[in-house]
Amino acid sequence: MIVVGNITVGGTGKTPFVSYITKRFLSHGIKVGIISRGYKRHENNLVEVLPDSNVESAGDEALMLKHQTSCPVVVATSRFEAASYLKEKYKPDVIISDDGLQHYKLPRNIEIVIVDGEREFGNGRCLPAGPLREPVSRLKSSDIVVCNGENQNYEYQYSRVSDDVVSLKKDVSEKSLESFRGATVHAIAGIGHPKRFFTMLENAGIKTITHPFDDHHYYSRSDIEFNDDLPIFMTEKDAVKCMLIAKENTWYVPMSIVPNEKLDERLAQLIEDIR
Repeated sequence: MIVVGNITVGGTGKTPFVSYITKRFLSHGIKVGIISRGYKRHENNLVEVLPDSNVESAGDEALMLKHQTSCPVVVATSRFEAASYLKEKYKPDVIISDDGLQHYKLPRNIEIVIVDGEREFGNGRCLPAGPLREPVSRLKSSDIVVCNGENQNYEYQYSRVSDDVVSLKKDVSEKSLESFRGATVHAIAGIGHPKRFFTMLENAGIKTITHPFDDHHYYSRSDIEFNDDLPIFMTEKDAVKCMLIAKENTWYVPMSIVPNEKLDERLAQLIEDIR
């Protein structure tokens, strides 16, 4: 069991990292299953996520993981029950828990903690006085601490890059991000740290009219309708909730993880240990 989590509230990049290591494990012939609570979904029962599952029953992140990895994904209030279901039905070589670092009833062999390289730990205080779920000292007992972004305080780091954007209305329709340089777009993000998405677009030379929403926001048509014909850009996590209500010229921006050399080596060793 590998638990990928964090010690802060808000998005640090856990789910994209789960997707990345899952695909990396699969490429080496390792059978993977993923478990998640399915935060803010509308059901509390155990659900095996299928490609055509609805986001209300599966949750946005779990459905995105299913689309990205095609491996078994199970959501349940009890991650222990989700893991038991996976073991019995699929017998995976490894189970990865998306979040759950503080779910101590869940046995784990490896803990990977993701840290936001820009925000880190805020004022360093635990809830409700600060953004921490647990004290910073908790990192010392974790196996691997990974920084999302550049920060000299961390040995293991990764960056996120995108080369293309994908149409929500035509699955095979792609354009390069570069082709939108100089254009003005509506940028939508219902993630833990929307500013990261907006900054990425601006760094690519795209002018943004920003529309931040709460993490895991469920969209209505009015949320993504504007009185103009400008392109609409959103994250892949938002896109799984907007497929049926999006209009033409709506795009999501898939992101790829690029590990630094130290993280690449550490993950290669982890793969060898699992095999």
